[in-house]
Amino acid sequence: MLRWCAIVVLACSGAFGNPTPEMPASYDTIIIGLGAAGCTAASTLSKAGKRVLALEAMDRVGGRVNTVPFGDGVVEVGAEWIHGTEQSRVYNLAIQNNVSVLPQDIDFEVYRSDGSIGDKAVLNELMNFSLSVIEEPPETPEPLGQFITRRLKDYMKEKYPALLADQDFVDNLLEFLDLVIDNYESSNSWNEVSTESKYTELGGYQHMSWHRHGYKTLFEILLNTYNNGPGYPNLDIKLKKEVTQISWPQDPTQDVVVTCKDGSSYRARNVIVTVSLGVLKERHTTLFSPMLPQTKISVIDNNNISMGLLGKIILQFPQNFWGTNKNIDYSFIWRNEDKEGIEDKWMLKLVQMSAPMGADDVLTMWTNGDVGRLVETLPEDVVKRKAMELIRRFMGKNRTIPEPIAMIRSSWFSNPYTRGSYTYDNLSTPQYPHARATLAEPLVDSSGAPRVLFAGEATDNTHFSTVHGATDTGFREANRLLTKAKL
Repeated sequence: MLRWCAIVVLACSGAFGNPTPEMPASYDTIIIGLGAAGCTAASTLSKAGKRVLALEAMDRVGGRVNTVPFGDGVVEVGAEWIHGTEQSRVYNLAIQNNVSVLPQDIDFEVYRSDGSIGDKAVLNELMNFSLSVIEEPPETPEPLGQFITRRLKDYMKEKYPALLADQDFVDNLLEFLDLVIDNYESSNSWNEVSTESKYTELGGYQHMSWHRHGYKTLFEILLNTYNNGPGYPNLDIKLKKEVTQISWPQDPTQDVVVTCKDGSSYRARNVIVTVSLGVLKERHTTLFSPMLPQTKISVIDNNNISMGLLGKIILQFPQNFWGTNKNIDYSFIWRNEDKEGIEDKWMLKLVQMSAPMGADDVLTMWTNGDVGRLVETLPEDVVKRKAMELIRRFMGKNRTIPEPIAMIRSSWFSNPYTRGSYTYDNLSTPQYPHARATLAEPLVDSSGAPRVLFAGEATDNTHFSTVHGATDTGFREANRLLTKAKL
């Protein structure tokens, strides 16, 4: 499930072409946000001949996907993989355009805090067991961590009784597993996640990498600019356009009016809003006029769905010291006696590191939840120094580890246009089984015509938290308008 687990900074004129000067002042549809959902909606409507305006608050296309040139290649600051190859709009677009994507089969290599190497086979077995029981949830919903702990202890009692008797090992194993699950879910604790979730994996490989092509390729394909494509003449893209108000009418004869922070405004028959749940939580009271219906406000404000955070600390080294195998997750498990000397307790939460497929001299350290938020605010030199303390403590016993020569870190929570990474089902979600569907419901005028439509991963009932889920929602809402137009 590791959904990014979370792009080349693209200027409008460089990658997607300048809007033509004769573009109309009024449009069929305005799309707010040019992430996976927005770009899919823009592509679908543009192909159908609609006049589309896309407004993006950031200075690039991609949303929570961000491919950046780094080291000897590229790295993904946001979403990392295509999760599943069967019935995946994202995977199919890559294959149809002859773009190679490569499986990155994750295997765990375990290091202890005294520098020793842990039993890789046993940890992989316990890890795989813990992940597999998620697919067999209990009849009554409960916190995911509580459920996994119970099932895992029963399994160890039967198969590894000596390990189960080692309380230090069990405590630190469970703490490690908690953080691994948090990296899957973007949660702060595995006990904030419900065992009852409608999330469904697609079939096929779960970690398909765009490697040196970069996830940015998806957006080039969607916007018809891949391989020097001409784009769409009827699609007008405007970057650095922060939307401050969406005025939607009840009168069928009136247009939706979208106003931006710079004072500009645009008109259209309808608008597709693709901003994240984190942004809706922060801005919905001022963004919509009239305000959203109470049913939708309840989903946004009452924490029926959680907006999580998964972050990255990406380090470039002068030479590769870890080896060429890209399929290894470097896992750090603490011993109790080693924890006592650590002043910055947040360091204890950084337990996973991987080698991205797009570069050979780079390692990615994963963060989540409260620690991820903290890491976004700390001085860069502190983050780099503490990350290296960890790497040298766990991996430096029998090797010399050089100083990194560059670092990138994500800022998905600090970013006012994302306010997090992706959503997960929390303990309240089972009581509100229609929350995501309610979030997806369009706002209609007095004739029943959809005027404000909603897309984005949070609005997908079964594939939330993924890029393919987001693209599906963009297609869903564009198709809603196209189907309506034919009636």
